[in-house]
Amino acid sequence: MQLTTNAQKWMRGSSAALCAIALTMLAALSVAPTHANAASCGKSASGFSAWLEDFKGRARAAGISQSTINRALKGVTYDSNVIRRDRSQRSFKLSFDQFYKRRVGSYLMNKARGKLKTHARLLRSIEKRYGVPPEILVSIWGLETNFGRDGSGKYSIIRSIATLAYDCRRSNFFTGHLMAALRIVQRGDMSPGQLRGGWAGEIGQVQFLPGSYDRYAVDYDGNGRRDLVHSTADALASTANFLKGHGWRRGQPWGPGTQNYSVIKDWNRADVYARTIALMADRLK
Repeated sequence: MQLTTNAQKWMRGSSAALCAIALTMLAALSVAPTHANAASCGKSASGFSAWLEDFKGRARAAGISQSTINRALKGVTYDSNVIRRDRSQRSFKLSFDQFYKRRVGSYLMNKARGKLKTHARLLRSIEKRYGVPPEILVSIWGLETNFGRDGSGKYSIIRSIATLAYDCRRSNFFTGHLMAALRIVQRGDMSPGQLRGGWAGEIGQVQFLPGSYDRYAVDYDGNGRRDLVHSTADALASTANFLKGHGWRRGQPWGPGTQNYSVIKDWNRADVYARTIALMADRLK
């Protein structure tokens, strides 16, 4: 079928117009600022701003709203102190006996027994739902933050996690936690200003990282927010939910060599720490 003269003229004009549009777009791309070439990680502050802009794009693609991104990441800068803390970590070099004696004295045990009595009803309720005994939960609570007394950190969680996500040493690990921190803000559990904790991003009375908070935190007191900083019910139930989610077996022992001990090591992979939780719980029982 032959085209009419008018149709032929229209197509020639359209082709010319399309070519012009394509050339304009290429010219714009050649001069427009872009973060597509931002480094995936860095070892100094120099590339952090470009990396953060690139991350914002990834956050939008992952379903984080622009308003959440603006609230959470506005003014976030590289924190060299966090990197210094990260580089100065020391592995657990004490023997188990030394570690246990240093961490679990009569003061902590007496407080733990008091917490078992004070929160007996709550702890029984949590055990019924999740299958995790009160002694395990109270041991973790005490060892992590002295029952919440040491849980309010001086570091901005978002700034710390963003710095560690940009840093090349564990970039993938902390990038996931940074995305989780934005989901915590978007959900309304905590505001960016409330997200304060340890230098490595630990939050609240049981020191959840944002990824664990996002996945395992529960609103056990029913106030509409998962608050692991101020709500003891939320903090303890979330700990139980974490352990259950990692395979805790109701009514089974938790000493070394058991399935439940492996779950405790999912909480903290240092063997001296896991054994301390297990032994402290045994002695409380």
